[in-house]
Amino acid sequence: MLIDFFYTLRAGKLPVSVKEFLTLLEALQAGVVGPKSDDAWSLDDFYYLARTALVKDEKHFDKFDRAFAAYFKGVEMLADFRKEIPADWLRKMLERELTPEQKAAIEKMGWDELMETLKKRLEEQKERHEGGNKWIGTGGTSPFGHGGYNPQGIRIGGAGKNKSAVKVWEQRAYRDYDDTQELGTRNIKVALRRLRKFAREGHELELDLPDTIRATAANAGWLDIKMVPERHNNVKVLLLMDVGGTMDEHIQRVEELFSAVKSEFKHLEFYYFHNCVYDFMWKNNRRRFAEKFPTWDIIRKYNKDYKLIFVGDATMSPYEILQPGGSVEYNNEEPGAEWLQRLTHAFPRFAWINPEPQGVWQYRQSIGIIQQLMGDRMYPLSLKGLEETMRLLSK
Repeated sequence: MLIDFFYTLRAGKLPVSVKEFLTLLEALQAGVVGPKSDDAWSLDDFYYLARTALVKDEKHFDKFDRAFAAYFKGVEMLADFRKEIPADWLRKMLERELTPEQKAAIEKMGWDELMETLKKRLEEQKERHEGGNKWIGTGGTSPFGHGGYNPQGIRIGGAGKNKSAVKVWEQRAYRDYDDTQELGTRNIKVALRRLRKFAREGHELELDLPDTIRATAANAGWLDIKMVPERHNNVKVLLLMDVGGTMDEHIQRVEELFSAVKSEFKHLEFYYFHNCVYDFMWKNNRRRFAEKFPTWDIIRKYNKDYKLIFVGDATMSPYEILQPGGSVEYNNEEPGAEWLQRLTHAFPRFAWINPEPQGVWQYRQSIGIIQQLMGDRMYPLSLKGLEETMRLLSK
């Protein structure tokens, strides 16, 4: 079992050696992580032991997390390897399939009714439920739980599937986008170079050939070298990036964009948000609740010369944009739409880059709302889309 885990880590481009893997096996054999109950180990304990033994640089933590999650997806406990794995661990529950007519017939609760009903369910429910239409559980059509279908519910545990939850009840860990990602193509950089405004600044480090020739000729042929400061792209960019949730599907492409932006623009400031911008953002996803940057402070800190670029799939519940308390993670006092309007008023040159295929935009209500708030300044994350974005921002 753990041999395959080792190969999964290597496939995830982690520099894990055989010696480090043997160290992990020795630690398990020595009982460094001990039984918690029923001769089983805690998956969290094994995670920290494996990361300590196999990862020698914290810059690889994100890659380790992804490989670990991919290998142990759906496993809540590591079994004692001396025993057979229980059959119910291997049984996959069949998802309930609904016809379009059945889906359309499911009633959508209003915001207040949805929250009030959840309170009642939490007070009344005493046991686990599966496949129903009322209680908090898995499968079925209840608006509370996960794994089923409801066009407007609260996801409690489990992974998102229909991208329609108005609240998510879980503590989620996001990871920073890797700005050292090697680009598979130079096309993104070429597109970004349309947004350039050169200025000479700094020390005199560059030969000014035309002025040197002119000065030498005027000096009767005696060499008179003239130097000028280097030319730099003087454009200022404020990059706001959606992270986590549905954006996990677009990590590679967003990392390529982020890497290109960092290499092309000297004056770059970036922040993260989740789904929609609210009253604070952050720069480090591991410390996003400890190191918050108030959105008002960001608006006041940077002047209107900055080009504002949002990067996000704009895929969320409409409540997250329009409703106070609509954030899936906390009760925001003001709706996201208010903050988007404040940002676009503070930075007149703005655009939204969407990694979702443009063909699905018309089927996502939230994308339509964001487009309207952006004044239709939304472009796909494609070569053509980036060129159009840079052309707009350069005006």
